[in-house]
Amino acid sequence: MKALYKEASLLSSKVITNCYSTSFSMGINALGKEIHDPVYAIYGFVRLADEIVDTFHQQDKKALLEEFVKETNYAIERKLSLNPVLHSFQWVVNKYNIEQKLIDAFIKSMEFDLFKTEYDQKGYEEYIYGSAEVVGLMCLRVFCGNDDVKYQELKRPAERLGAAFQKINFLRDIKDDFEEKGRTYFPGIEITSFNDEDKELIEADILKDFQDGFKGIRDLPKNSRFGVYTAYIYYLELFKKIKKVKADRIIQERTRITDFKKYYLLIRSLIRYKLKLV
Repeated sequence: MKALYKEASLLSSKVITNCYSTSFSMGINALGKEIHDPVYAIYGFVRLADEIVDTFHQQDKKALLEEFVKETNYAIERKLSLNPVLHSFQWVVNKYNIEQKLIDAFIKSMEFDLFKTEYDQKGYEEYIYGSAEVVGLMCLRVFCGNDDVKYQELKRPAERLGAAFQKINFLRDIKDDFEEKGRTYFPGIEITSFNDEDKELIEADILKDFQDGFKGIRDLPKNSRFGVYTAYIYYLELFKKIKKVKADRIIQERTRITDFKKYYLLIRSLIRYKLKLV
């Protein structure tokens, strides 16, 4: 029965992933089948924490997050949780030796979302590390299995790729973050006077992260190379589309990639991958 509960728990994480993110689901499907469940488990955990700080406005979100952290730590220690998503997450943490410091950094960024509405450069970098880079590192632990040498070799590119993805999300969601949540993540930026020069500086920073992150994709294990490349292509396309939009439009409407375009990008990425152009 224990195996059945684990199976049901992993299925719960998969359902949450599919409900919340078609893009991430497509990326996971492009990974080797043997690592689908671990990545779903990581995303389910991340999604649950994000829901606490961004959605449950009528609740005491601080108390909910504290309970979530305690339950997470107990689950990892006991190797069991009655919360299916946390049971999945403890399994992947224990199986792949995901460091507690990565989990702690992620939770710290979620705590920031409870009270911080603007950031200086140091806080911005800390938030991005905890909210995005460490998630990439958790996944990298799965990709590399027991090969710690490979993990250390790819750690820096994984961090930069995660940072690029998160900064693009910030730029895409700049309107909603400000209007609905009162947050401004980019340091030194006033949304009310956001202009093309501000936008170009942010884009130059993102481009550098993209370039540094791409260097590691070719060296990823075969089980994850195509999946990560697919995610890279999707975000690169979104980045190109955002670059074409003037600053005054970015703060008025959310830039999107249609599902049809996502599937087109997936097929094109597969062709390039099969032709060994990546």
